[in-house]
Amino acid sequence: MPLAAVSAPGKEHLLCPADGQRGKFSTRTVLTTLQKFCAALNQAVEYLLFGLGLSMALVVAVQVFCRYVLNASLFWSEELARYMLVWLTFFGATVAYYRNLHPGVDALTNRLSPGKKRLTRLMVHLVCMALALVMIVSGTQFAWFVRRQISPALGLPKWIILAVIPASGIIFFLYGLAFFLKTAGEFKNGA
Repeated sequence: MPLAAVSAPGKEHLLCPADGQRGKFSTRTVLTTLQKFCAALNQAVEYLLFGLGLSMALVVAVQVFCRYVLNASLFWSEELARYMLVWLTFFGATVAYYRNLHPGVDALTNRLSPGKKRLTRLMVHLVCMALALVMIVSGTQFAWFVRRQISPALGLPKWIILAVIPASGIIFFLYGLAFFLKTAGEFKNGA
């Protein structure tokens, strides 16, 4: 379906069909936009993971050098490396989910028909989105609960450290929604 110009001639808007039906947009357009956004988001998260991993390795290497060569330990490095590892874990899990590299048991699903496999994938993505909502809500509540606590060595507010839980939950939810819509489209088309 061709897209219409919304504000100026030659400028197309993704959510307005050309046939003049304002306010109606295709699921395919939403899915394509969501998939592009998720791909860009995943790439940004992968760059963040690279930066966090490299920084953590450097902090630990400097700490080892200072402790064993200079005989003077950095009091903050262990705490910083621990928090970086927490962020790496949560954001790394979102990348694994996006790339379909998360662990799974497929002994049962391999025996199902293609239609039942798609239905199972739909249910799995719904469960993942539900768990992502739990991460968002509970993670936000917990970060709010500890908002006045300060980390001992770095002096950072704990809510900053724990903000990774709802942030990764949002990413999980977006990826799950994109996968669900894609699988639902395949299910609808019988592919």
